[in-house]
Amino acid sequence: MEFKTIEQLVQLAVHAGVSISEVMIREEMAASDHTREHVISRMLAHLETMEQAVERGLTEDIRSHSGLTGGEGKRLHAYAAGGNTVSGRKMLNAVSRAIATNEVNAAMGTIVATPTAGACGVIPGCLFGLAPELGVSREEMVRFLFTSGAIGMVIANQSFISGAAGGCQAEVGSASAMAAGAVVELAGGTPEQSAEAVAIALKNTLGLVCDPVAGLVEVPCVMRNAMGAANALVAADLALAGVRSVIPADEVIAAMYRIGQAMPNTLKETAMGGLADTPTGRKIKDRLFGDPPPSGSIREE
Repeated sequence: MEFKTIEQLVQLAVHAGVSISEVMIREEMAASDHTREHVISRMLAHLETMEQAVERGLTEDIRSHSGLTGGEGKRLHAYAAGGNTVSGRKMLNAVSRAIATNEVNAAMGTIVATPTAGACGVIPGCLFGLAPELGVSREEMVRFLFTSGAIGMVIANQSFISGAAGGCQAEVGSASAMAAGAVVELAGGTPEQSAEAVAIALKNTLGLVCDPVAGLVEVPCVMRNAMGAANALVAADLALAGVRSVIPADEVIAAMYRIGQAMPNTLKETAMGGLADTPTGRKIKDRLFGDPPPSGSIREE
């Protein structure tokens, strides 16, 4: 692998005079020993799967088997179409699609884990929310996924992307950082600005716990995907405006790793703490599963 850090990734792009997505395409070609056409075709298939999940979540009456989640992405999409919103159309387009995708996941539909199933809404939410607004091509949308993949690969290798290992900072936080860096490139920013967006997005999710109510990847996971998408867009705008993170991206990733190690197991996908251990959270668990829940009720990411 040619890069192990965000700094190395940016340097490769700058020195070669190419985008981060191009660096990742070349890395994938070398690692898989496949042609450019094959590598791009595989990513296009992922893009189409994401698109189908977004469409399902926005148009169908999605409901999880538990009944805890479903329909909120569609509801927000209709609200945003009315135009009289606080956050604005672009933001809510991304957020509604993030929710829709994660609701499809909660209903056992087909999604692309980016980087996990629990955080699957952030990246497609940002991408499909912004693509019509920016008038980007299909190729640029595919490149968005390569850019986010490059960032995710660094995070996975230097820290973790599993809620069971590092809390939700490692899942939705990582997804938000991946999306933020990719949004910058999609909007015409530089590799350096993408790195700043990664740092800004990730440092604002540090310490985020993983506390699924009743052990299901639904509450608060679906709404955290919404916040992850919003965080990514704000981070991208800050970076595009020239704002720099005082702490570089690689140091933020290292900090996330240390925080995850220090986080108690009750706050790492065990459903033993946080929102899962509130009176309402415990009532939901008892209603769905009894006490204790059956073995295997907590979904692995």
